[in-house]
Amino acid sequence: MKRIIGAAIALFATQALATADVITQEEIRAAVGAVDTAAIIENDAHDRNWLNYGLNYAETRFSQLNAINEDNVGELGLAWSLGLESRRGVEATPIVVDGVMFVTASWSVVHAVDAVTGEELWVYDPEVPREFAHKGCCDVVNRGVAVYDGKVFVGAFDGYLHALDAATGERVWKTDTIENREMSYTITGAPRVINGKVIIGNGGAEYGVRGYVSAYDVGTGDMAWRWYVVPGDPSKPYENESMKMAAETWDPSGKYWEAGGGGTIWDAMAYDPELNMLYVGTGNGSPWNRHLRSPAGGDNLFLASIVALNPDTGGGCPVLC
Repeated sequence: MKRIIGAAIALFATQALATADVITQEEIRAAVGAVDTAAIIENDAHDRNWLNYGLNYAETRFSQLNAINEDNVGELGLAWSLGLESRRGVEATPIVVDGVMFVTASWSVVHAVDAVTGEELWVYDPEVPREFAHKGCCDVVNRGVAVYDGKVFVGAFDGYLHALDAATGERVWKTDTIENREMSYTITGAPRVINGKVIIGNGGAEYGVRGYVSAYDVGTGDMAWRWYVVPGDPSKPYENESMKMAAETWDPSGKYWEAGGGGTIWDAMAYDPELNMLYVGTGNGSPWNRHLRSPAGGDNLFLASIVALNPDTGGGCPVLC
């Protein structure tokens, strides 16, 4: 399928419409089936596709495509438009693979679109219960999908991670990322896929949850690992050495674990293939007021930090805190 085009050209280059071929399911399955860690890295050489949130693993968001420049940008015109059937927040970065665009709307609904013609190929609705909206701070938004090994992955607002057949939009598997459904966990961020593992965090620090990031097998949806951002109840065993170290930076008189602690990893991530290191950004504490969560002070690790993890195991040491 010779439809490798940049997202901007796909949307605005009207001359492409006259010669556009109909995309078949077999072509979509082959194109997305070829996306893996090596393909995302190799795309850096030319940026002909937008395979990862932020374009590449470094998430630079800067494309090398140069067909549109300051000399001809004034010649652009609208080629097509597509309604996403929502009047609520839309914050997704589209993923483009060989001329097929995958983008989400509010309520985590996924749209697969022919990027040249604007034809909608399929729609997947994860059917998030509408009453779940009150658990989020900032509308029922979603920042996009990930593609890998013939599948499209989306984290739904109600905390379920869905794997879809990229050609048909049919669900392959679904797994629950929320460990305690009495708490106000949500997902508004985009998944990342590294070395065969789908990595996703959660939102909810504003409402008193304990932050963590989890990895799931692309084929089965089974959880491979989970790393917590802040320590839990000190009367119970710590999950790993990093949590034991972090607990020393909190004042137990504040009983931070009762308020969750916060530190949700709700979107920011980047990956360095040479070091095989995943960098995640962590959020605010719960409660916000440090005098309540840790009266005696302390760094309250690993809130508001950049943390480096091994994407294969979830282990590693924090950096740049």
